[in-house]
Amino acid sequence: MADDTTYYADNAGRNLARKFELQAYDLRAFLKSFENETGEEAITDGFGVLTESEEVTTAYLEYSAEALRAMALVHRHLDEIADALKQVNDNTEIGDEEVAALFGKSADGGK
Repeated sequence: MADDTTYYADNAGRNLARKFELQAYDLRAFLKSFENETGEEAITDGFGVLTESEEVTTAYLEYSAEALRAMALVHRHLDEIADALKQVNDNTEIGDEEVAALFGKSADGGK
């Protein structure tokens, strides 16, 4: 490979990691809002006549809690993906620098 073709776009991993971080951040904000809007107080206050049945109230509370747990897992997974992508990007940059040094190029692109 005598040419200067880049096979891993500069900052591609970092940009992708940032997108995952933003999605995780947005999801975290949504989860906070969802929890406030679907917690026990919101359900018992918001459903009026339906909450006269404890069975109905309990079912809604269980559903809300389960949905919250599931989305929290998605949030955690997005954070883990972002962290892994950052690590891949860092490793790629280090590897590129080390390979370049083997061929006599310095970090600033000169010889």
